Amino acid sequence: MREEHVIVQQILEAQQNVDVADRFIRQYMPYIKSETAKFIKRVPVEGHDEELNIAMFAFYEAMRAYCADKGAFLPLASMTIKNRLIDHYRKEQRHAGVIYYDKNISDEDEETTFLDGLANEVDEYEAMTLREATKDEIAHFTSELADFGLCLSDVADSCPKQERTLQSCMKVLAYAKSHPEIIELMLGSKKLPITALAQGAGVEKKTLERHRKYVLAILLAFTNGFEIIRGHLYQLQK
Repeated sequence: MREEHVIVQQILEAQQNVDVADRFIRQYMPYIKSETAKFIKRVPVEGHDEELNIAMFAFYEAMRAYCADKGAFLPLASMTIKNRLIDHYRKEQRHAGVIYYDKNISDEDEETTFLDGLANEVDEYEAMTLREATKDEIAHFTSELADFGLCLSDVADSCPKQERTLQSCMKVLAYAKSHPEIIELMLGSKKLPITALAQGAGVEKKTLERHRKYVLAILLAFTNGFEIIRGHLYQLQK
């Protein structure tokens, strides 16, 4: 959660100050290079690969357009980089007059087919990367849960069954996100501060006690960079 808060704060400052924006981009150059590598299938080289420059500008574009209520920033940046690189590749192929040959395709369909094939290839590579990242993140999350004496099945068994209860849990999450000291207390004690959360979020204490494992898990997801899991939680909140 602290990491997410820091990113949002940096973006807000960068939107107002060019020097801060430049530092922010340089700070995330490893991430930008990684996203570029997904597209060109190799590590990009600064000052040599035009795709990296395009990805940097796309990252800056995402930063300028970002609003905190849109969810996590990095998925937005990833999508923007991918879209800009595909647009660039399309323009390059048009200018070069490259033709995709398939005896079963008419002339007017050639460009569309070639570009669709490119987009599908990028999508497949990105899907594979996302699957691996999700697998690693779940393994890390499972390890973190174990420190609290929990496993994923415990969390599943504790999930709210009613919409009203789920909304109460989301209220607790919203309160904890705006009060990082609550998260710090939880991490230090390895226990859910039920009384503080119930009073602060305005929910019944017995609701938290009944769904303690679930609430603890969703709060934990906002502590250590669990980007993918947090993305699902943002959708749940909406």
